[in-house]
Amino acid sequence: MSQNTNKKLITTLVVIVVFIAIFILLGPFYILPEGQQSVITRFGKIVNYEQNAGLKFKMPLIDNVVIYPKKILSWDGEAQRIPTKENQFIWVDTTARWRIDDPAKFYETVNTVNNGIFRLNDILDSSIRTIISENYLNEAVRNSNQINDITVVEDPVQNVGNSEDEETLRNLTATQAKQEVINIGRDGLSNMMFDQAKQFTEAFGIELIDIIIRQIRYSDDLTESVYQRMIKERNQIAEAYRSYGRGQLAQWQGKTENEQKQIISQAYAESEKIKGVADATAAKTYSDAYEADPDFFKLWRTLESYRKTIPGLNKILSTDMEYFNLLYGENGQQ
Repeated sequence: MSQNTNKKLITTLVVIVVFIAIFILLGPFYILPEGQQSVITRFGKIVNYEQNAGLKFKMPLIDNVVIYPKKILSWDGEAQRIPTKENQFIWVDTTARWRIDDPAKFYETVNTVNNGIFRLNDILDSSIRTIISENYLNEAVRNSNQINDITVVEDPVQNVGNSEDEETLRNLTATQAKQEVINIGRDGLSNMMFDQAKQFTEAFGIELIDIIIRQIRYSDDLTESVYQRMIKERNQIAEAYRSYGRGQLAQWQGKTENEQKQIISQAYAESEKIKGVADATAAKTYSDAYEADPDFFKLWRTLESYRKTIPGLNKILSTDMEYFNLLYGENGQQ
């Protein structure tokens, strides 16, 4: 009896050892790395989940382990062309951060990370489009009212050599800046998108951390209108410079004309003075010559008169004129 008992005991121990060896070989343990979490399912039903790293136990053959990342993940959506409240189209590019907060719920609803991203695409794109379309353009492109403190925009003025002219030109080129007051701003819109989307992501075991508007771009038609407004402002400033230039031209032309008239007037007065002195000198010379030899002076004056007048006479009707006495003599003889 003792031998049979020993054989049965030995056989039982061998069976137990073999069973334990087979159990170990089938892998009842698995290692959960840092930064990951797992869901254990048995015949498709969740029996446990682990979120702390370490050596974990599962039933061999019948338990299945699904590993999910525990770290924060990024979501980068494609830029969307969305109309604002005033029907101005803009391109909105956003990004978000999220992580799997409840792996069991995540497994039950979306099962895989790729499916979770597809769900996020639907939820976030819808929230972004809804919030942008319900607000005005300036709420999306600006984040504060700091620019409203600037009421006048002054362009740098080139040195014109005169502080008064510089001030005049600065006043001509200054443009009045009037910006609309924003009540929400870009960060506020991001928070509104976050609040709306978070209501839906929690149902999938996803914790949405934030949504950030990464970039706002104008559509082509809106960009064209902005360019046209900028061109109009530049043309106004250019016209101010041209107006100032025309004023300077008129001023210098008037100054030049006044200087020209002044110079001509002074020159004319000087020439008249010189003429007067010359005439006085000539009269004195003639007077002195006449007093020295009156007959010669009379002859010279008469001959000068003949030289100037006779070439213009076509015919002489009579020589009985005192004017021709030196040609014909006092008795009318040549």
